[in-house]
Amino acid sequence: MDAVQGKPGTHLGEIENPDGMGEHGSIACGDAMRFTFRVKRHPNDPTQDIITEAKYLTFGCTSAIASSEALCDIIEKGNYTPLTALKIRNSDIVEYLDGLPEQKIHCSVMGAEALESAVFNWAQRRGVDLKKLGIDIHDEETEEGRMVCKCFSLTEPYIKRKIRELNLRTIPQITNAIKAGGGCSSCHHVPGGLQDLLDQVWGGQAAAASGAVQLPVLPSESATPEFSPYQFAKRVERVIDEHIRPSLRMDGGDVQIMDIKGTLVYCSLRGACSSCAGASQTLKMLVERSLKDQVDERIRVIEV
Repeated sequence: MDAVQGKPGTHLGEIENPDGMGEHGSIACGDAMRFTFRVKRHPNDPTQDIITEAKYLTFGCTSAIASSEALCDIIEKGNYTPLTALKIRNSDIVEYLDGLPEQKIHCSVMGAEALESAVFNWAQRRGVDLKKLGIDIHDEETEEGRMVCKCFSLTEPYIKRKIRELNLRTIPQITNAIKAGGGCSSCHHVPGGLQDLLDQVWGGQAAAASGAVQLPVLPSESATPEFSPYQFAKRVERVIDEHIRPSLRMDGGDVQIMDIKGTLVYCSLRGACSSCAGASQTLKMLVERSLKDQVDERIRVIEV
């Protein structure tokens, strides 16, 4: 809230004529970040430039703002060069914040990716050959490679790299970290989808970790649950009470079940979440995805 209100010592904003500028995410996907920084230029060696100021603009939740603030504070207090700043990982951001909800880990990843993009931009401006220094920024991944997750425009090279870097072993872990598979879920088990990428990276160990894999059943307008309506409703309530509601309450919000018809779950967000610009994405990315993963793949959440 201090950042939103523009209080001194916070970093929400944009540096005019920055030395480095990078972006990650997409507003259409629910989260986006622009990261800018200014350096004190070394007179002879640009690789010794020191980052003196960092700012960000973000379209996202409280965790996205907190992660962005953490990134800027870490950089400004660490006397980093753009090259040494690349050593900052999303785990450093999470540690700085004393943890993040599992469903919000992607916010810290977004900051680390925007930083990489900004350093690549700085290198272009300053004539620094990153490849000659043995540094691979992966700038080509947004342009090349087979599209795996169409909802969030994520390619195979990018997803496989993040699986390795973040030691992701299951589809829910992938979705929590980079959002892939968090929209329509159609990329989960199709040929060349997320499970196949996990198997390619880990040699089948991921499949063993996540249990037997079954192809998902596509939902009809109101499919019939695999157990009685009472059992289905109790499972939905349990997941909401134990996994979803605590995350929402951390941001001052809540969710209420209004009705359940077949596998259609009608929900209404409460508190701070009800007036949030990303309310529909919260229902899709947090509520529906959690219910799909833990209750029934065919569940659809309807906002009321």
